[in-house]
Amino acid sequence: MTCLECNKELGYLDHKNAMESLGVELCVQHHRRMQKLIEKNNTPLEAVQLYYGLKEAGIGAMLEWWDGKKSIDIAISRVKLNIEIDSEYEKLTEEDAINNLEEAMHSFKNGFTTIRIPHIVVRYYLNETVKNIIGIMEGLKANIRMI
Repeated sequence: MTCLECNKELGYLDHKNAMESLGVELCVQHHRRMQKLIEKNNTPLEAVQLYYGLKEAGIGAMLEWWDGKKSIDIAISRVKLNIEIDSEYEKLTEEDAINNLEEAMHSFKNGFTTIRIPHIVVRYYLNETVKNIIGIMEGLKANIRMI
């Protein structure tokens, strides 16, 4: 049991507290830092879990990346991929849907691809989600080389 951020050995209580509140193994310092980030940006827990899942797979992702207009849950700049975690998709209104589409259009015009992943998928299928994102990245890399 080591911190996913700094590889520091975790005691039982540190491990238990981090797993219960965030679902990832973090030392006290990184646990506090992540909680502040969540409070400041209203970051979904699933975004944190996906970020660390990608990190464990060797993917250089950024959590809560500022794109100049708004904060993106997870960005993978190497392939210009933005990932948004939908935590309130049950309450999606027509206005929300059109706003999401417009945001995707703007990011696409700037050369970025935006995907929206329901939080429930990350919560119950984290490994499969990471594998699919890696597949998307491979497709984006192939397209970048062609241009």
